[in-house]
Amino acid sequence: MPGLLLRTLLGENLRPRPVWLMRQAGRYLPEYRALREQKGGFLALVYDSAAAAEITLQPIRRYGFDGAILFSDILIVPYAMGQDLEFLAGEGPHLSPRLVDAGLGALHAVPERLTPIYETVRLVRAQLPADKTMLGFAGSPWTVATYMVNGEGSRDQHVTRELAYRDRAAFQAIVDAIVGVTVDYLAGQIRAGAEAVQLFDSWAGSLAPAEFERWVIAPNAAIVSRIKALFPGVPVIGFPKGAGEKLPAYARETGVDAVGIDETIDPLWAAKSLPAGLPVQGNLDPLLLLSGGAEMETQALRVLDAFADRPHVFNLGHGIGQTTPLEHVGALLALVRGARG
Repeated sequence: MPGLLLRTLLGENLRPRPVWLMRQAGRYLPEYRALREQKGGFLALVYDSAAAAEITLQPIRRYGFDGAILFSDILIVPYAMGQDLEFLAGEGPHLSPRLVDAGLGALHAVPERLTPIYETVRLVRAQLPADKTMLGFAGSPWTVATYMVNGEGSRDQHVTRELAYRDRAAFQAIVDAIVGVTVDYLAGQIRAGAEAVQLFDSWAGSLAPAEFERWVIAPNAAIVSRIKALFPGVPVIGFPKGAGEKLPAYARETGVDAVGIDETIDPLWAAKSLPAGLPVQGNLDPLLLLSGGAEMETQALRVLDAFADRPHVFNLGHGIGQTTPLEHVGALLALVRGARG
């Protein structure tokens, strides 16, 4: 029988609520830090399938989360499209050549760069308990494009937003190319054992409404449609961080099976505004988990209460912070699993 998380994503309103946390595999865990010290840099870990599988499984062993999220990165897609990728200490990811300078035609695809990721999924699924859900993921086209165009992250994505206004055709070609590779990438993860997938749109909040419709909703709808045609029973979670009042339109128009909401969204508003019966994922502030205590418990219960009448996956509003105390995670899990209702 499918696990609690998968059943919830498929539309069942279950108790207790399933729980997993974005970035649950990572630097707050001492076992992760030990393995990274042994293996080297981040990209080396991602491409060491055995190590990446071990990291994916570490939080399951420690906490028994209901889902295991693939240890990888959203920039694997541009890497497979032919951009060079490196992670610099203290600076984050860098991609070259920058598409604002070179254009899409400068890239030569290297699809074999996706193969080790599929092997990671296979290794995890082989070791994962049957009642735990294997989650794959990819970055959404807008967010991936912001890195590809600018070569690195930025606070307001102004280089990419300006290109999207200045040269509609060129930017549409970039987004369309990302859509195609993303569908192939998610399909490969699903064939390797992923039972649900999430689309991360970390920079969706930087766009004006009409641009949001064109560069967030439309590309994600294309991905969801193509994945559903290939794998009708595999749920797709959409996470448009910063979408705000545009969230209901995203939920209706993309066709996602569940929508993740960030910590800036009032859960009571989301419960009333989102399509009836749509599974929701979220949305405790990661800083509440960092601080712990009575306020964390109060706000976690508020989130649970807000979504009592629809399927709900308990999660954070974004990724768990690297200095989060382990005992706070344990306390949150005990609260969610023992919550009333």
